Amino acid sequence: MLMLKKLWVVITSEINNANSIEILDKLKIKYLGKNGIFNNYMRNLKNFSFEEKKEYSIIINRIKKKTISKIYEKKIELNKSILKKRIENEKIDISLPGRRFENGSIHPINHTINCIKNFFYQLGFQSVNGFEIEDEYHNFDALNMPKNHPARDSHDTFWLDKNRLLRTQTSTMQIRIMKLEKPPMRFIFPGKVYRNDYDSTHTPMFHQIEGLIVEKNINFSHLKWIIYNFIYNYFNKKVVLRFRPSYFPFTTPSAEVDIMTDSKKWLEILGCGMVHPLVLKNVNINSNVYSACAFGLGVERMTMLRYGISDIRTFFENDLRFIKQFKYI
Repeated sequence: MLMLKKLWVVITSEINNANSIEILDKLKIKYLGKNGIFNNYMRNLKNFSFEEKKEYSIIINRIKKKTISKIYEKKIELNKSILKKRIENEKIDISLPGRRFENGSIHPINHTINCIKNFFYQLGFQSVNGFEIEDEYHNFDALNMPKNHPARDSHDTFWLDKNRLLRTQTSTMQIRIMKLEKPPMRFIFPGKVYRNDYDSTHTPMFHQIEGLIVEKNINFSHLKWIIYNFIYNYFNKKVVLRFRPSYFPFTTPSAEVDIMTDSKKWLEILGCGMVHPLVLKNVNINSNVYSACAFGLGVERMTMLRYGISDIRTFFENDLRFIKQFKYI
């Protein structure tokens, strides 16, 4: 019994004097290892009587537990000390200025979207975002698209299943907003759209902005006035435009708007028209009381024209040398 009490005094002293993790690990092996002191004590108990075995095994196990706890506490203490010394040796003066400051820049696509939004806000339009995953009804059926229209084919559209798809146009929001709101209404719908196409002027994902007005006595002349003023505002000059008759299933009459480029060639920049009476009927708006006009444009094309960019793919290559050119636009 006396020997065991002296053992605990020795153990406590050795652990307290350990000044490194390595020394502490050696003490752990010395006392708690397979051939350590505590295991030797337990093996020697075979020479004692049953009562002595019982008494001494309790004492040995108690000291063993205290030793384990003592080593654990000492290890925490040593680790804190090591961390403190490391922090002191590796500390830096955080008051020193950085070597350089890199300011980010807004992406030209986002800049164009914001410019377009700001113009239409002044005309009383509201901006609403929509779902990128749509159903067949809102993307095609409600927009008066025939069942055999080529846009429904998989080589043009990304279908997720028989009913769901990645929307091919922001016109889907025309239907959703006309079902929710009551006339009069003025909305624009910016967002991503998806089509199965990829070359220097097309990407599988691109951005569109759709515009919609539903009011009494709205006609094509109002639509032309809005488009003329928008284009002049966007390019900050009077550019040569032409309205060319076209066909869209969801508008009648319909037109495409072309702009005269610097190379004296016509380039189509947006489509527009008066919303088809059947589309208004699909959303329970009386076409005898209200008329509606709509327009849609590709954001990438508008940006390319404004800044003289020849390849649409550069917008999505994450080349910082390209993005930095628009830091101060």
